[in-house]
Amino acid sequence: MNWTRKDLTGIAELSAGEIRLLLETATTFKDVGTRDIKKVPALRGKTLVNFFVEPSTRTRISFELAAFRLSADVINMSASTSSLTKGETLLDTAKNLRAMLADIIVLRHSSAGAAQFLAERLDASIINAGDGAHEHPTQALLDTFTVCERVGRMDGDLRGLHVAIVGDILFSRVARSNIHALTKLGARVTLCGPPTLVPRELEALGVTVTHDLDSLLADVDVVNLLRIQHERQRKEYFPSLGEYTALFGLTKARAEKLRPKCLIMHPGPINRGVEIDSDIADSGRSVILDQVTNGLAVRMAVLYLCSGARNQ
Repeated sequence: MNWTRKDLTGIAELSAGEIRLLLETATTFKDVGTRDIKKVPALRGKTLVNFFVEPSTRTRISFELAAFRLSADVINMSASTSSLTKGETLLDTAKNLRAMLADIIVLRHSSAGAAQFLAERLDASIINAGDGAHEHPTQALLDTFTVCERVGRMDGDLRGLHVAIVGDILFSRVARSNIHALTKLGARVTLCGPPTLVPRELEALGVTVTHDLDSLLADVDVVNLLRIQHERQRKEYFPSLGEYTALFGLTKARAEKLRPKCLIMHPGPINRGVEIDSDIADSGRSVILDQVTNGLAVRMAVLYLCSGARNQ
């Protein structure tokens, strides 16, 4: 199939075929990282603006490096160094960037829907690098790519695979995008965490909800651990970090209950000793660093496809 979208604002609107096309394209670009010269001319002459209103390390650097490897010119912006601090609106800032002939704007913003807002108003390609507690599409794509790669299903058919997403689901944009991607590809998804952070209403997304991690461990092929989103919470959702770890942390004892080939994932940043034991995070079953590596290939694919669709 052909890619026809100039923007990537979320996974919810993508078809299973579009997700598979992104994964297939990422496979091609991953090979670029094995070359002596890790660069292709696919976006030569294009300008990408990394506009991060929220702080980020992995995602911003990954997009920057992905653009460099595609031979694009890159400008990095943050809220603290932009005219947003002077009262300028997000739209006016973006319009000025477009007036400077920026071709792609990668946006991270604290408000859900910010990327879609710009996508509807600008002809530049808008890539959502995380908007509030809404979506983080490239994180879900790199997570899905990592799962497909490690279980030998690069065709994107995840039927029969059971994935557990554990932690703060209520405030997690990563969780929402992962749920959309995994269920569209046929995986069975179970959400687990405190009742205050994993309400039963989330079952409307086509997943199962449980609050008993120990009963779940022996039945999953992948466990994706999420950190507590303290920056988005306005009240306490559980008594203490110690109690959270006791009930929902992947300790060494809990890791022993997992299937031998169960994959352990985390989008980062890791709170070692809280959602995951430090030794488990660094173990052979952990694919956390693989996720980082695959994020580069996935973001190259997204930039390449969206830029191409914009020029059609």
